[in-house]
Formats: sequence, C-alpha cells, structure tokens
Amino acid sequence: QVQLVESGGGTVQPGGSLRLSCAAFGISISSYAMSWYRQAPGTERELVSSSASSGTYYADSVKGRFTVSRDIDKNTVSLRMNNLEPEDTAVYFCKAAAYFGSREVVYWGQGTRVTISS
Repeated sequence: QVQLVESGGGTVQPGGSLRLSCAAFGISISSYAMSWYRQAPGTERELVSSSASSGTYYADSVKGRFTVSRDIDKNTVSLRMNNLEPEDTAVYFCKAAAYFGSREVVYWGQGTRVTISS
C-alpha cells in the first residue's frame, strides 16, 4: 500500500521558518516527480514547488524563500520554508506523480497544516 506521510507543520510567527517532510512508503521517490501543494481556506489547491528529473519549480510567491530537496536514502522529500508570511498559511500536501507507459499514477498525502500568525 502506498502512503505519503507529511510532517513538520505548525504555527510560527511571521519571518519564521519551518521544514516540512514527506516520507514515501510503497514507492521509490526516485521514480516520481514529487511536488508540494497548498490549500488555504476558501481557495483552490495550488502548486508551490516540485522536484523532477527535469528540474525544480517554485511558484513566484515562494521563490527565494522555499527550497525543495530529496533524500533518496530516506525516500523523503522536504520543503524548507524561510521568512514565512501570513499568506503562507495553508494545509500543505505532498504529491507523487509518474507515467507508466501512457498511464499517470498519482498519490497524495493527507496534508500538514501551517499557520503563520503573530
């Protein structure tokens, strides 16, 4: 059974930092594009960052503040978030995606809540 388990969320003050982790079970992240999405109340889920064989991506709103990384040995992808802003408040989700032939396989984690508040 495949599971993506996020951790590291919490409440921090503006300007603070958090490190989110996504541990993958049942798949090897080296075979997948790994992404972080977030969803704030009343909004659609949006792509924050991704790490794939083609490179990394960051949304404009997080460029220079967030860094995505992979630890193949631990089968984990992380998102380091610095200089956090109230607008970063959301539930953050990990996603693994890959094509096997013409079939796309996608897995989602359950999410971890990040709250930025003074």
